[in-house]
Amino acid sequence: MPFETTWWITAVEAPIVAALFYMILGLRRDMHERIDRSDQRETEAVTRTRDDLAEFKLEVARNYVPLSLIRDVDRRLSQHLLRIEEKIEEVKRLGQPMPRLRDRSHAEEDEA
Repeated sequence: MPFETTWWITAVEAPIVAALFYMILGLRRDMHERIDRSDQRETEAVTRTRDDLAEFKLEVARNYVPLSLIRDVDRRLSQHLLRIEEKIEEVKRLGQPMPRLRDRSHAEEDEA
């Protein structure tokens, strides 16, 4: 009983095409999984880098300006504020009207 060549081609070709289709689907699925894993690794790397940067910023903030300099600036600022307060109290005691502070925008208009 002779078989036609087209029947043999169909009988052999159909499973091969199905196997190739299955392999392509497997490769596609594997590539998507690899991409997802890569995205997750990149996200984790960005998170680690962001955390490291935050720690570095905190370390710089702690050590960049010496504490003695901060205390000196605080002391000087407090002294200036106390002198301003004394001047305001003196003006109030004498009953003189408070001098008006001019806004910078008005000062620039006056100069023009």
